[in-house]
Amino acid sequence: KIRSGQNIALITDAGTPGISDPGEDLVRICHQSGIEITSLPGACACITALTLSGLASRRFAFEAFLPRDKKERSAILDSLKLETRTIILYEAPHHLLKTLQELYNVLGDRPITLCRELTKKYETVFTSTLSEALSFYQQQAPKGEFVLVIQGKSLKELQQEQHKNWENISLEEHMAQYENQGIARKEAMKLVAKDRGISKREVYAKLLRE
Repeated sequence: KIRSGQNIALITDAGTPGISDPGEDLVRICHQSGIEITSLPGACACITALTLSGLASRRFAFEAFLPRDKKERSAILDSLKLETRTIILYEAPHHLLKTLQELYNVLGDRPITLCRELTKKYETVFTSTLSEALSFYQQQAPKGEFVLVIQGKSLKELQQEQHKNWENISLEEHMAQYENQGIARKEAMKLVAKDRGISKREVYAKLLRE
């Protein structure tokens, strides 16, 4: 119909076409066919939930529904361990408990805001932690489609973990990791100092003692 000269509008009464939605396929096919498209903003659950969550909104990672395939699901969950951006997921009520448990196991006890029935009569925004949310929904059956907004790992926490990992190997082993890549010893010392959060002088002094 578009090729014959008609204008077509894709409209929905639930969410935004193209966000976790087959509208994404239609847009791609239009681009491939050289068909001009435009988009007008409307209600979008992930953005609405983010703005209601009270969590950082400057940077966020939208994952939509986690895949059902176990291997792919596990890989994505593992990738979220080090995610410093606010994480947004969609989940159906009958899968919510399983997903909360998996998130708790992988991410630890993070702040989370659970939103349901957004922009509707029974809209609910529940600010909590993963452990508290898990306990709550074990007692009360989840209802409605959920948007989960989860706090990312702080940069400070990430740096502390990285420094701790480096402390498990000796300075010479640390240096060797860089020197084996062809990096000059002086430059390797700078990189080691940065990794460990210490000065280059401290690295040099410790290497002399070792």
